[in-house]
Formats: sequence, structure tokens, C-alpha cells
Amino acid sequence: MAPQSMSRLASIYSFCVLGLMVMPHQVYGSSRGSSALTSGISDHPPADGICATLVTIHGYKCQEHEVVTEDGYILSVQRIPGGRVGVGGNGDTKRQPVLIQHGVLVDGVTWLLNQPEQNLPIILADQGFDVWISNTRGTRFSNRHLSLQVNQKGYWNWSWDELAKFDLPAVFDYVYNETGQKIHYVGHSQGTLIAMAALSEGLLVEKIKSAALLSPVAYLNTVTSILGVVCREAIVADLFGDSAFDPKEQLLPFFNIARTLCDAPGIDCYGLLAPLTGPNCCLNVSTFHPFIRNEPQPTSMMNIRHCGQSIREKVVAKYDYGSSEANTARYGEAKAPAYNLSNIPKNLPLFLSYGALDTLSDVRDVNLLLGILKSHHDVDKLTIQYINNYAHMDFIMGVNAKDIVYTQVLSFFKNHTGF
Repeated sequence: MAPQSMSRLASIYSFCVLGLMVMPHQVYGSSRGSSALTSGISDHPPADGICATLVTIHGYKCQEHEVVTEDGYILSVQRIPGGRVGVGGNGDTKRQPVLIQHGVLVDGVTWLLNQPEQNLPIILADQGFDVWISNTRGTRFSNRHLSLQVNQKGYWNWSWDELAKFDLPAVFDYVYNETGQKIHYVGHSQGTLIAMAALSEGLLVEKIKSAALLSPVAYLNTVTSILGVVCREAIVADLFGDSAFDPKEQLLPFFNIARTLCDAPGIDCYGLLAPLTGPNCCLNVSTFHPFIRNEPQPTSMMNIRHCGQSIREKVVAKYDYGSSEANTARYGEAKAPAYNLSNIPKNLPLFLSYGALDTLSDVRDVNLLLGILKSHHDVDKLTIQYINNYAHMDFIMGVNAKDIVYTQVLSFFKNHTGF
């Protein structure tokens, strides 16, 4: 482990801790249901998984499913087929499926940490949708493979290219086969990137009904997040090699410091996220402890490197294997090919929501993406929402996201039922 790299990483984390103590922003507190949340998530969640931990305890039916990708990864998927048990609207009417996909370094749990009436999957279920939550390969509940073990280097030989090529199509195929209907899609952060990459390659097209992209990530030209600095400078690659990037395990001393600080009264621990995500305006402080017990989740070092390549090269392209020979062997050409985002079907209904304070989905980068979409997309199929005080995590955990974002997502889905 290079001392210089460790010093750089320690300096970055010190900046994050400083952000915890000095970043001014509004926070929300709630004691309702906090004990259930705290007891529901631990460092070693029950084998029953996300359904039993965070959904059925609130009176909703929930099913655990497994999806096997073409390259052998076994993904955990949760299905909430309807609204609260015993409440109207749970008849035999065929419900429209919606697939919800998280971003990098988290899993599907992050959609479910607020009170049920504030969580997007529950809101959609109560509004008559058949809700599916996907968990990316390598995360806690999706860490199995048909032939590889999670502690083998080969298990982690992937970047977001493979998430777009294998994970997302496999889950789409599974949901489509189970429901017989085209699928509405909600992605956040990396969940938007892999959807756009897949669609630009002609994947998903026959099975997708519309897509809502929250904190859309494509170009990373002007990203100011500390995570972007780590990716761009390949700091974690210097430290941890070529397999998994598991911050909770590899940076355990730092997380212990954070937990100790967060036990002190009057400390807003969500300030820790500000250097990573931008200053989130609207997170509930009572959810921090369950959040930090579950997140961050592992990803591959290749995925981190791919992020860094996007920042340095200022292009949305496939993973660069580092030499013309390796790229030619992989792609048939010396340079890693770019994704042509103008290939996204122009008549596919798209909803994009982004925030002024987001340092991962920077406004300038989103505007670059929007310029490409506006140049070729049918004008009546493109809906855009800009939120002045939102940062990256507000879109999935903001206590007011129901009123600001999710009502718009619902309207968007209902307006495009005929696609």
C-alpha cells in the first residue's frame, strides 16, 4: 500500500469529516418508526433479505426473486406486487410493472429507509403499480455467481459496461416474462447511466415503456465530488489493487471514526455525504444510522477505474483496457468505443430530474446530455425537471421527494401508458 496514496486518501476523508461538522443545510428529524428501522437493518442483515427487513413489516406483500445474468451473476430482486394488505386496490387487476435501479456503492435498501409513505417503491405500489427493486452484482444481496466466489478476483472482472450489457437486460427479461407487460423504469445515478448505455446499444428497447432518470449521469466532465477526485486520480486502485472496492471493509477505521462522531449530540451526520454528493437539503437525520450500517456497498475496482476514465477523457465510452492490443482483442478496434446516446429511441418517453447542488450529476454535465437528447428526441416524449436546492441523495431519500419528485414521476408514467 503506497504511503503517498494512503496520505491522499486520508486527507480526502479528513475533508469529509470536516464537512460533517461545518456544512450548513437544513435537516429533518423524526422518531416515528425509527426503532423499527434501527432494528431492521444491521451489519449482518437476516437471510430473509430486504422484503422481510423493510417491506412486509409495514403491511405490504413482498417477494424475493433471483435473476441469473448471461455471465453467471445471481442478482437479488424484490417485488412489491400491490399496495398495503387489507387496503383497497389489491384485487386481481393487472398492474403495470415498474423496475427501480439504484446507483453505485449502494443497494436497493436506500429506496426504503424513510417512512413508507415517503419511499418511492411504496408510493408506486400504493398507486397501483407492480414494483420491482433490482440490486447490482457485488452488493450484499447480489454477491453470488454460478461458478465464482466473491473472494476470487475473477468475480470482480466487470465495470458498468457489464451492468448495461448483462444485469439490466437480465432483470428486464425476468420482469417481462413474469408480468407479460412492458416496463416503466426508474434509475438513479449509475442506474441512469447503465439504462442509457443499454438503450444506445439497442438493448431493452422491446421491453421498456418509459424511463425516469433521477440525478442522471452520463458525462462526468465537470464533476466536483470527492468521489470523482478519487476516481480520476485512481487513488483506490493504487491502494487496493484489481478486485473489489469495499469501502466499509477497506476503510474500516474511517467508518469507526464517523460512527463515533455521529453518536455525539447535535451532529448532523448526513454532512458526511456533502463532499461526496453535494449538500443534500432534505434528509431525515433519524435514518443516518441505518443508512451507514447498510451502505456503502462494494463495487468492482474496474468500475471505479471506468468512472475515472470517463472523467479524464470527457466521453461516455466503454472500458479502456489500457492498450491498443487489449482493446482490439475486446472490441475489434484500438480505442474503446463511445456509446452513441443519440441512438436512444427518439419516441421513448424520458423524464429527467436533476438538482442544482448535485456534485456527481453536475448541472453542466446534465446540460450536455440534454443537448444531445433535445437534438434528436421527440419533443413531446422528453420531460425535464430542475430542482434548485437538491443534491444527489435528496432524490432517493429526501423527506419531501414525494411532493417534489415522485408526484412528477407518477404523472409522467400515467401520461405514457399507451407507449
